[in-house]
Amino acid sequence: MAFSTKAVHAGIEPDPTTGSIMTPIHLTSTYVQEELGKNKGYEYSRVSNPTRTVLERSIAALENGTEGLAFASGMAAETAIFHLLQAGDHVVVSHNVYGGTYRLGKLVLNSFNLDFEFVDTTDIRTLKAALKPNTRMVFIETPTNPTMEITDLAAVVKLCRARKLISIVDNTFATPYLQNPLDMGIDIVVHSATKYLNGHSDMLGGLIVLKDKALAERLRFIQKSTGGILSPFDAWQCLRGIKTLAVRMDRHTMNAMEIALFLNKQRKVKRVNYPGLISHPQHRLAQKQMRGFGGMISFDLGSLDNARKFLKSVRLCALAESLGGVETLISHPATMTHASVPVEERERIGVTDGLVRISVGIEDLEDLLADLKQALAKI
Repeated sequence: MAFSTKAVHAGIEPDPTTGSIMTPIHLTSTYVQEELGKNKGYEYSRVSNPTRTVLERSIAALENGTEGLAFASGMAAETAIFHLLQAGDHVVVSHNVYGGTYRLGKLVLNSFNLDFEFVDTTDIRTLKAALKPNTRMVFIETPTNPTMEITDLAAVVKLCRARKLISIVDNTFATPYLQNPLDMGIDIVVHSATKYLNGHSDMLGGLIVLKDKALAERLRFIQKSTGGILSPFDAWQCLRGIKTLAVRMDRHTMNAMEIALFLNKQRKVKRVNYPGLISHPQHRLAQKQMRGFGGMISFDLGSLDNARKFLKSVRLCALAESLGGVETLISHPATMTHASVPVEERERIGVTDGLVRISVGIEDLEDLLADLKQALAKI
């Protein structure tokens, strides 16, 4: 079954009671049991819910996995993954991940004697050198947020298998439409479903996909015990969004490529980060392991003052957190998504005060270009 067909149909069946083509929203906390030890597959909605189950089956099919789990947010999903660790364990993480991942590792989980080390995973030698006897996980984000770095997933798999490490990829930016890490041998894929999978900026959610049943059962136990589950209504919204993922990603990618080319020609723009550009350091690797370059771009305007003037001047592009919606969202990572990362660390990884991140929407390209042009003219 091809991707667009799976996006519309995988894991979804007409409601057996009414024939409803859309999955019902099961707004219930508990389920009546026929007798002791006998039920219809559901007992309590923190453990499982029929609407959530359909979403979990859908994302598992799209990522070519066998097990899916749905959480209240992307960070709730990551928290569950890190609960696989024990005190004293070491985790290697891409140095350019989402600021919330950095915050979780360095400012929350470090108090539980977990050692999170953030390194440049685009350099496999650097990644290998960071491994310790107590390393248990390698957490990769590719493309990274917000500088769009690409990590060689095949090389990561080879390294992790040799050391018997759990490999995780945050696939939020690429989505399963453009990249399938499980097919390359990665153990766990995680998504912020809030972003492209939902695609309409109206829900929060996180998803995990994997193939290992034993690991999945452990994660289900963690999910049941910690309670960070996705609500039935949000699961239904995400299911609705997934149906149009392929057509949306095609438009996001098409618009982003043209905007990246435009920005790359502007003298007021110091640097453009987009894997679709030939000038991108990992352009060929992105071509190899992705089926498209996505809708995320970041570019450096040289200073905080320039970034502030630009962001104040945009009219169609909305200055806001988040990404992946049908509308174009624009943000300032240093003061928004990555504000919890120390200044010296931000500067080291390229999250400068002049850096602007744009989540390119599906609007008409000419209107987006006109908005960017008039905002650049204010600098």
